[in-house]
Amino acid sequence: MLDFARGGFLLTVEVVPPRGPDASGLLQALRPLEALDFQAFSVATHPVARPHMDALAACVLLERATGKPAILHCTPRDHNRLALQGLLWGARALGIQTVLVAGGDRIALSERGLTGVRDLDVFDLIRLAAQSGLQVGVVLSPRDGARSLRREAQRLRQKAEAGAGFVITQPVYSSEEAEALGEAARPAGLPVLLGVLPLRTPRHAEFLHRRVAGIRVAPGALRRLLQAADPAAEGLALAREMLAVARRGFAGACLMPPFGRYEILTPLLA
Repeated sequence: MLDFARGGFLLTVEVVPPRGPDASGLLQALRPLEALDFQAFSVATHPVARPHMDALAACVLLERATGKPAILHCTPRDHNRLALQGLLWGARALGIQTVLVAGGDRIALSERGLTGVRDLDVFDLIRLAAQSGLQVGVVLSPRDGARSLRREAQRLRQKAEAGAGFVITQPVYSSEEAEALGEAARPAGLPVLLGVLPLRTPRHAEFLHRRVAGIRVAPGALRRLLQAADPAAEGLALAREMLAVARRGFAGACLMPPFGRYEILTPLLA
């Protein structure tokens, strides 16, 4: 469980479970992080709507291997109400204390034969998780400008009323957008962790901007990558800047290593 009451700056690290039953490679990749000062793993569930190891199983394996708590992502996209209630009770039984509730990435047209479930909405799932005795986090997205952000701020207040206890934002790439997110979240009265996802190449930035729901890469960030002799180093420098913004105005940050490149967290936090 994330302890916001003690104050200080909280760091979580987002982890994507493997695409198969063997987690040994993931656990090996995470071993160098043992020396870093962060509070919890945040474990994605079928990101980009493609199959991965069950997020609850990955949470348990991570907690056993590292001793750090894991936040279970859950979404109404993949399970009906019956299965979600079982998932939440199962998480409690296995020692998971915190969940992150999100709508879930849309299923691509290329993933033929897959359909979403969604027989309850995000607000229903927040209430279900809170009633199950779990600490509940939710997502705030800045994707479509000021009008969308006002709508998301209203939804965030409703999520707080449903039982949400903290917020993780989608990654942003300018201090102005980070500050706008902080202002939008303030009326809900919840602690906010700023999403920080290092960019690797201009193509990576354009993919996130065009294909990943909720993410907008600021034009200035893309220009920096295009003009840089070493785009990956420039992306890491930008991530350090956003982490500094988070330390000035947010309760914490959620670090999102791209493509399983967990080793870049060491220089990011140095």
